Amino acid sequence: MGSNGGRPTKLSLVPLPKGSVLLPGATLRIPVSNRPDLANLLSSLLDRGQSNRRDANSITFGCIPLCSPFLSKDGQHVIDDGTVDDDKKEEYESIDAGQARKEDLYRFGTLGKVIGVQRRAYSEPHLLVQGVQRITVRRVLKERPFFEAECILHDEKEPSPSDAETVELFEQLRQLSREFLTLLRYTSLMPATGGPRLSPIIARKFELIITKSDLAQAGRLADVMADIAESGLEEKLRVLSALDVKTRLERVIDILSKQNQSIRGNVKFTTISTDSVPPGSLIDISQIDPRLRDLLSRRGLAGSQGSTPPGVGGRNNDSDEKESNELDELQQKLKEAQLSPEARKVADKELRRLRKMMPMNQEYGVVRTYLENIAELPWAKVTEDKLGPDTLKLARKQLDDDHYGLERIKKRLLEYLAVLRLKQSTNQDLERQIAALTKELDNSGGDIEKDIPSLPASDRAAIESKLHMLTSRRMVDKSPILLLVGPPGTGKTSLARSVATALGRKFHRISLGGVRDEAEIRGHRRTYVAAMPGLIVNGLKKVGVANPVFLLDEIDKLGGPNFQGDPSAAMLEVLDPEQNYTFVDHYINIPIDLSKVLFIATANSLDTIPAPLFDRMETIQLSGYTTVEKRHIAKRHLIPKQIRANGLEEGQVIISDDVIDKTTTSYTRESGVRNLERELGSICRYKAVQYADASDAAKADSYNPVVSVDDLEEILGIERFDEEIIEKHGRPGVVTGLVAYSTGGQGSILFIEVADMPGSGRVQLTGKLGDVLKESVEVALTWVKAHSFELGLTSDPNEDIMKNRSLHVHCPSGAIPKDGPSAGLAHTIGLISLFSGKAVPPKLAMTGEVSLRGRVMPVGGIKEKLIGALRAGVTTVLLPHQNRKEVKDVPEEVSRGLEIIYVKHIWEAIRHVWPDAHWPGQHHMNFMESRL
Repeated sequence: MGSNGGRPTKLSLVPLPKGSVLLPGATLRIPVSNRPDLANLLSSLLDRGQSNRRDANSITFGCIPLCSPFLSKDGQHVIDDGTVDDDKKEEYESIDAGQARKEDLYRFGTLGKVIGVQRRAYSEPHLLVQGVQRITVRRVLKERPFFEAECILHDEKEPSPSDAETVELFEQLRQLSREFLTLLRYTSLMPATGGPRLSPIIARKFELIITKSDLAQAGRLADVMADIAESGLEEKLRVLSALDVKTRLERVIDILSKQNQSIRGNVKFTTISTDSVPPGSLIDISQIDPRLRDLLSRRGLAGSQGSTPPGVGGRNNDSDEKESNELDELQQKLKEAQLSPEARKVADKELRRLRKMMPMNQEYGVVRTYLENIAELPWAKVTEDKLGPDTLKLARKQLDDDHYGLERIKKRLLEYLAVLRLKQSTNQDLERQIAALTKELDNSGGDIEKDIPSLPASDRAAIESKLHMLTSRRMVDKSPILLLVGPPGTGKTSLARSVATALGRKFHRISLGGVRDEAEIRGHRRTYVAAMPGLIVNGLKKVGVANPVFLLDEIDKLGGPNFQGDPSAAMLEVLDPEQNYTFVDHYINIPIDLSKVLFIATANSLDTIPAPLFDRMETIQLSGYTTVEKRHIAKRHLIPKQIRANGLEEGQVIISDDVIDKTTTSYTRESGVRNLERELGSICRYKAVQYADASDAAKADSYNPVVSVDDLEEILGIERFDEEIIEKHGRPGVVTGLVAYSTGGQGSILFIEVADMPGSGRVQLTGKLGDVLKESVEVALTWVKAHSFELGLTSDPNEDIMKNRSLHVHCPSGAIPKDGPSAGLAHTIGLISLFSGKAVPPKLAMTGEVSLRGRVMPVGGIKEKLIGALRAGVTTVLLPHQNRKEVKDVPEEVSRGLEIIYVKHIWEAIRHVWPDAHWPGQHHMNFMESRL
């Protein structure tokens, strides 16, 4: 009769939540949150499942309930409550399924199969598991990261039809099951507004299960009925431990008998006359055992519960009381939320509406959710800015520790902090004066009993006007809207986090990349189904204070006008300090003060930001990092981070400055430091392998932590980028120019080669030159042709130098597009060099645009160009005179290593390039502009 003949096998085990038991044939929802053991087990099983090419739905594991202190050690007898030790009760109450030890597990369990994952709105995800067959735990093999044990799987043995006692028990079980179903149906006879309702579909399913079950399925029917019936944990554990079908039938019959008796005792059955329906004539649902009501609602058998209409049975007082308690709690929450006067007015009106509504009304849930949202918003709650004497010093240290360089942004944030501090101290003085004057006014009313005279009316008016003036002088904190613009990987997002830490405020990141719907910013109107507030209000709810730091990430990727509105236009109100103190979200529909929020937006480029939105923000440019800055960032931040990330400790990888510089220049070409961090990670992993090998071979002493430049080719492969290096010897027609952003935001040098040949004045341009660069060549050639006699290139002022020759201008690295107005000076010097046969010194580089009058015009990217020049071995640089102010931004080691000469006119540049040469038109070196 029993379920013997089991086979031992190794199984992963999952402790079930406290109070839960999974029986074969039943399903159970296991919450996934706070269950590291379940997460580890699932990831392990899924990995194994992929290698075996199994379906994820075939995942099985043992589901083991937790022991109960009210069961005997063999799990067969329920102990009377009075005899259980209080310590045992407390110990059981403190057990959490995720932290259970092997002593907490029951001896019996069920093999469970995962049939799905359930995730409902606003609730945690659950794993749906179906019970397959009983198991017994013989011994636990390991506890962490998840349980594994040697178990015996018990196959269900069919009872023999010749066993009269078992047949009789089975018939009794079927009879009691039908009776239980009938009683549940009776409780559903109330009108729709009344108590629990048994769905007809579920009732039919039950009926089919009971009718179609024959003796072979006796054990399975017992399990199903034990799961459905309201029974204690201990009774279910005893059913689980009943491997013998006969014992199990007896225990389930016992449970069902008690259950049916309980329903009969609590529900009044009376006849219904055809003439009228007197009060109390139907089933009095209010008397049903509350535990049964809970069970039915949990199983999905109960409909909505509301108050029973007058004249039908009793009133559903429990439900009414529960509802009114929840509304009282909501009212208390609204009271504590310190709403603005306007919000208070709206909330009171909606709460009055809610109290009049029936809970099953569709509008009830909408209004209640709305009020809960209002209560969760931080109307007056703020993070107190502790602005003391050390604030600026600590903030400066925080920013310097987190980021190297970025002086402008640090300066701006410290200014903001200083202004905040001054405003706070001014306001504190004003508050003291206001308090003193208010006290004076309150005491000035006179006291008849004590015979103290009151203030004259004129004095009183003077105090009141002074009070009014002081109140108007209170300073309001209007936080700036900062926009950080720079290439990817330059630390814009992490900088915003550092700002929040430095200010001691809460931080929230809103990613605007790909937001195409205006309602995502401003929220949906409440009339829509599933309406919800926008990203800004949700962010305020999440941080719970009115003065956080909001990072609006990737604002340049925000969608423009489309059929769902214009999200970028919706941001105008959010990011305007003159408007955002009354920001209106469509869902909340009450003005919300955003003026205390410090908004920091980030963008990679300004081209896609609409002009009105851009106008509302204060722009701070973050240029790409120089090689020098990258070296400091790598030493201070990236290398320690990668050493930790790859399981090593400080001192186990030593990377010199030469290795960092080589990695930066030969293996990465970028403005930021993301790729540099990846390459440093590769170096650390290479050393981690060496260290692990040395440790495994017990030769830890042989491990060398130093990484040399020669090792880089083996670790990172061949060099990906060749550095432009200056020529050893100069030759006529070749000039060194400067480029700000060659590839990846790094400056470098660029060779401009000019060659001539017999021809008729044709000019050929190659090297993938853009339109602006082509025009620079034409301007340079025009100036040289116009001044060829003064330069001594022709013997006759009217002779055309290009009459019998053609030119070819080429910039090497033909695959890379080149454009921009910064090579005019280099083209002009190149042409003069070619026509005069004088070579340009190879260590001299130049940048600048020229006009037709020969003036040298200013250009951009000076910082990057000078760093690239120094790296390439240049010693002297010619710059436009108007660019001298930009040189202040250049790192000191760069300005020290270069001789920088400022020029205003081409003649001045010619004198610096060839100081010893004599030119016929030397009088022009006094910078008199030639007349065209």
